[in-house]
Amino acid sequence: MPDAAGLYYEVHGPDHAPALILSPGLGGSAGYWTPNVGALAERFRVIAYDHRGTGRSQRTLPDVLRVDDLADDIAGLMDALGIANADVIGHAAGGVAGLSLALRYPSRVGRLVVVNGWAQPDPHFLRCFETRLALLRSGGAEAYLRAQPLFLYPAAWISANMAALDAELAHQLAAFPGREAMERRIAALAGFDIGDRLGELQTPLLALSATDDMLVPHTASEAFAAAPNAATASMSWGGHACNVTDPATFNRLTLNFLRS
Repeated sequence: MPDAAGLYYEVHGPDHAPALILSPGLGGSAGYWTPNVGALAERFRVIAYDHRGTGRSQRTLPDVLRVDDLADDIAGLMDALGIANADVIGHAAGGVAGLSLALRYPSRVGRLVVVNGWAQPDPHFLRCFETRLALLRSGGAEAYLRAQPLFLYPAAWISANMAALDAELAHQLAAFPGREAMERRIAALAGFDIGDRLGELQTPLLALSATDDMLVPHTASEAFAAAPNAATASMSWGGHACNVTDPATFNRLTLNFLRS
């Protein structure tokens, strides 16, 4: 099983193509990017990885986890693989990790795509996090995971894919990182705030949002207009996990930006 700096990783695409790192959201699994890897790997050497504390990566987390720690993990992965500079696509938690990486190590990031991310805490997603943690604390991992699609996908998509979601539940339960890890990961995301540092971001940035995202309001992406080299794009449908529900549109928008 490939491991670098304590992180499980996968590599897709030509060895000599430009490097593109995919950082997943709260669930932390490299497999989250399955609908997108094929299209991205046609032009890039794609590295997808499991976040520390989740999946097949090292499960130990610091007592107080910060988004900066997630950024340092990306830098450590790049060092271990001999990658000096890479483009990065990050979804939600992975997106804010990419922002931290671009602020801490600006020379390491070529272009950055932040998918349904934020620059500072938003009251709506803080309430969603509180609700999800309450479910985890009172009902356990299965209740938490059964509710998860409500925050990630449009209602009609859930209805059409209910059998697949039910079948996936057993795998999610087996891989669940545990309540303590999720508490620390959510606390890190809730505490991320670079609202007063957007002017420092020199990395070319695409803030991609879905207008029907039920977890992170699409308006959270509007703040990135204050960054010097930022562009925004919006998907009219797809929910929080828009790269899963509408991969064709997602792949087109991200590749257009990365090739620009």
